[in-house]
Amino acid sequence: MSPDVPVDEFDYVVVGGGTAGAVVAARLSEDPAATVCLLEAGPSDVGDENVLRLDRWMGLLESGYDWDYPVEPQENGNSFMRHARAKVLGGCSSHNSCIAFWAPAEDLDEWAAMGATGWSAADCFPLYQRLETNDAPGDHHGRNGPVTLRTVPPHDPCGAALLEACVAAGIPTTPFNTGKTVVRGANWFQINCRPDGTRSSASVSYLHPLMGTRKNLDIRTGLQAKHLNFDSARRCTGVDYLAPDLIHTRTVNARRETVVCCGAIDTPKLLMLSGIGPATHLRATAIEPLVDSPGVGSSLQDHPEGVIMWDAKRPMVETSTQWWEIGIFVNTEPGLDRPDLMFHYGSVPFDMNTYRRGYPTSENAFCLTPNVTRARSRGTVRLRTRDFRDKPMVDPRYFTDEHDVRVMIHGLRLAREIVSQPPMAEWAGTELAPGPSTHSDADLFDYIRATHNTVYHPASTVRMGAPDDPSTPLDPHLRVKGVTGLRVADASVMPFLPAVNPCITTMMIGEKCADLMRAD
Repeated sequence: MSPDVPVDEFDYVVVGGGTAGAVVAARLSEDPAATVCLLEAGPSDVGDENVLRLDRWMGLLESGYDWDYPVEPQENGNSFMRHARAKVLGGCSSHNSCIAFWAPAEDLDEWAAMGATGWSAADCFPLYQRLETNDAPGDHHGRNGPVTLRTVPPHDPCGAALLEACVAAGIPTTPFNTGKTVVRGANWFQINCRPDGTRSSASVSYLHPLMGTRKNLDIRTGLQAKHLNFDSARRCTGVDYLAPDLIHTRTVNARRETVVCCGAIDTPKLLMLSGIGPATHLRATAIEPLVDSPGVGSSLQDHPEGVIMWDAKRPMVETSTQWWEIGIFVNTEPGLDRPDLMFHYGSVPFDMNTYRRGYPTSENAFCLTPNVTRARSRGTVRLRTRDFRDKPMVDPRYFTDEHDVRVMIHGLRLAREIVSQPPMAEWAGTELAPGPSTHSDADLFDYIRATHNTVYHPASTVRMGAPDDPSTPLDPHLRVKGVTGLRVADASVMPFLPAVNPCITTMMIGEKCADLMRAD
């Protein structure tokens, strides 16, 4: 690099202004003596109604706000599928349907038991309370946090009938986020959305109030990270990024620490580009290993999602908070302390993967989307080349574990049972997909393989664990093993993916990361 190229320096550099990164940057900059630089590859969301209006979220899929990662050919899954990853300030909290859950206490306690000391429910529940302003009852809820959580108003008559049908099928109406895990129950979701329909994303909640007022926080958008830098002692000194001219490289240095918050696909990509990852893979990609860390880009987990759709006999709602307003949790076998099956109810047709396969569709339809909450299939994220501009190879290996197949088939059958109950008689018309003639396990799985989607919840590709566990790239303080001055904070750090939508938990990880950094 030419010596006349300017090099910026801050106390902290946060790479990725997403669901966790926005939180980390906001919290670290609360110390007026600390300077913080936040680098985000996507544009700002300020004033952008395409992003801020939650009811328009489905239009963000495969748009210019989406990294739009294809999956590698799937042995047992839908090879046509794409992983939406947000390319905008706020990350996937600026891109998703804002379904808001505290993680089950059992999941967090299991994280701690696996070696993530300090991440039990007793440790983490106060962080959920800190981040939220929640309209639900309960002394455990926060009332003055930056993120607005509210319960979806019950304005959809088909949805109300569906909840009655759930009761008839033996699934009670049960409130969410009470502090107790719902193993079997259904209700209107809570969402992180303001009453006027503006999403309460990490950027809206944590960054927008600070813009132009907090002088020690420098938020830079439209800048993609290329490579993390290290000195001879393996201390991370900062990051190189592509300049706005799209030609030159610029550097921002961190006097104290660098935090990578690029998400469960792009965080392992950046680490591997920087020499931290499986040594054999790095050498095959012409990258000299700095740290041989086999767990980087491994253990990819997700919530695979099927769809079953009906033509509606009556007109469906024409306005909604975000069109996916009800959740149903179920245990498919006795004795579970957490649900292994979840449905989202959509008041819209969801033919993204069915129409191209020849299934009929309708503009007046509703659907249930069963997903495997504790999927056992594990995949990988790998570099395609050493070029930071190339998309990584994302291989979720969907349905390579028979458990996931069993749960999904159970979900399709249970969806039919629910919708066959008397309260849905005035709503449920023809089953459009997979259709009433599809009955056998083999036929149902053929349908799933061809048409399944994802709930867009990739996680666990840079897991935290015990300091002496060679399979986990991070220690419980989110520090990258084998180097100093570098942490990770996003969904990639999860020892495993919680049984619920993980957006609020990812914000909680940002809160915890900032606490750990200040304490250290």
